[in-house]
Amino acid sequence: MAFRGPEVWLWRWRRNPLKRRADTVEAWIVLAAWMLTVLAGLSGGTATMRAVEHELARERAEWRPTAAVVEAPGPPSADKGNGRGSDASRGWGRVRWTAADGTSHTGQVPVRPGSPAGARVTVWTDARGRLVTRPATAVQARTRAAVVGALVGLSTAAVPFVAGRLLRDRLERGRMRQWDAEWARFGPRWSRETW
Repeated sequence: MAFRGPEVWLWRWRRNPLKRRADTVEAWIVLAAWMLTVLAGLSGGTATMRAVEHELARERAEWRPTAAVVEAPGPPSADKGNGRGSDASRGWGRVRWTAADGTSHTGQVPVRPGSPAGARVTVWTDARGRLVTRPATAVQARTRAAVVGALVGLSTAAVPFVAGRLLRDRLERGRMRQWDAEWARFGPRWSRETW
């Protein structure tokens, strides 16, 4: 492990006779990469979070519970379960409902096992009367929007971070080539003079 002295703030911008042009370029690349990483992450995450929240709020406003009638009996129950109608104790049944515009629709929805024909169930439909899932509550929408926003923000922030890292690696390889060339020129003279 190499010995490192105490950390000096803003050392990349201090005057130093040994500082090369590549060191100054790297300093600006590091600064720009960090600024872009933070800005891209925050703006991408925030925009996505707002879009997801807006879409879920629109769904809550437009999707409505609709009364439907079971047309075909549900599948017979293999396990009675706890009798409270959990999703694990439900099967798929064919139902019929009337949309707000008066058109009749049919579809498959989860129903309690053994539901008789004619039983009433509640389904969720969109403005056109198509079946949809139950919309997310306000709390679920905020949670979902926060998770999706965080994931998109991290993904967006990775782009300038990785680009800055690649530029720094390229500068480092250039510095090493320059060091090798200078050492090849100066090394033989130095070793002759020190013996």
